[in-house]
Amino acid sequence: MNPIFADLPTTVFEVMSRLARETGAINLGQGFPDSPGPEDVRRAAADAVMTGWNQYPPMMGLPELRQAVASHYAHHQGVELDPEREVMVTSGATEALAGALMALIEPGDEVVLFQPLYDAYLPLVLRAGGVPRFVRLQPPHWRFTQEMLEEAFSPRTRVVLFNNPLNPAGVVYGREDMELLARFCIRSGAVAVCDEVWEHVVFDGLRHLSMLSIPGMRDRTVKIGSAGKIFSLTGWKVGFVCAAPEILRVLAKAHQFLTFTTPPNLQAAVAYGLGKDDAYFEGMRRDLQRSRDRFADGLKERGLAVLPSAGTYFLNLDIGPLGETDDVAFCERLVRQHGVAAIPVSAFYAQDPIRSVVRFCFAKGDEVLDGALARLGSVARQAA
Repeated sequence: MNPIFADLPTTVFEVMSRLARETGAINLGQGFPDSPGPEDVRRAAADAVMTGWNQYPPMMGLPELRQAVASHYAHHQGVELDPEREVMVTSGATEALAGALMALIEPGDEVVLFQPLYDAYLPLVLRAGGVPRFVRLQPPHWRFTQEMLEEAFSPRTRVVLFNNPLNPAGVVYGREDMELLARFCIRSGAVAVCDEVWEHVVFDGLRHLSMLSIPGMRDRTVKIGSAGKIFSLTGWKVGFVCAAPEILRVLAKAHQFLTFTTPPNLQAAVAYGLGKDDAYFEGMRRDLQRSRDRFADGLKERGLAVLPSAGTYFLNLDIGPLGETDDVAFCERLVRQHGVAAIPVSAFYAQDPIRSVVRFCFAKGDEVLDGALARLGSVARQAA
């Protein structure tokens, strides 16, 4: 067996979800909303199954979806794309990431990764033959500096894998951060593979800034989006890849031998959804921000230290003030003794992990969040 995968442990997400099922705990660990998603988009998918094409769609994606992606990003992010030469549809963002890394990395190439990181990144980089170089981010602000990038980049850097907004930290990087990272990419000749799946899930009046729009990065950026995150339909697995033609041409070769194509009814529904008016996207952000604030305020009222969250479905708790130094042990006690499942953020580090932060998903109904808060009321009291 290939040791990269054979030696991987069971993910902490599965461990905590299993414990939640076994104990009847409220599961705020795994990151999915408990709403069914927008009805009109779901109906569009159902209609497409009954009346549309159900055989192989084009390998690059339905033309109407590729056009919808280009129009959507032009409207919402000011990024102009040629739908025929610069947009591809994949079976989810993880497939897009795998294909991009396999297409761009040769054995021995160095890849800059920012910790905390989505747990699929490192195995995919290693399987492609890449050599990881880590930038270790820390709470509460999770910012990187020029000195940190100087240490991570080298003449062998070929790819930078950058998640913005950043899961699990909930930070949204702005122009100053992006331009700093862009300078290092340009200097080293690296391609930035940008996981931008949370691009619409940003709060407090912020707007997502794509690396494609940063000067000097238009021809060295791979932008990856996710319909699952945009429409809160995480099981649909419809991803978008946007890149300059000379990059996308090679990424398409990897894609055709991974999944080749994506269910055409879902593609048709996503094409419809991307054309929804601004009110839908504003309302989605407003509703999630309200849930974030409800949960954050409840945690603070119970004497718990909440870290800022400007985007994603996630809110982090600093357990250091509780005298805790092991986030894994804390999460196990939390699910067994208090009936709430969370995720230890150390699981998102490959080396030298932060062990004082745990992550909750707040993309839930009020009754679920309030139920979790009721169970968490004794956590701070027990620590005192």
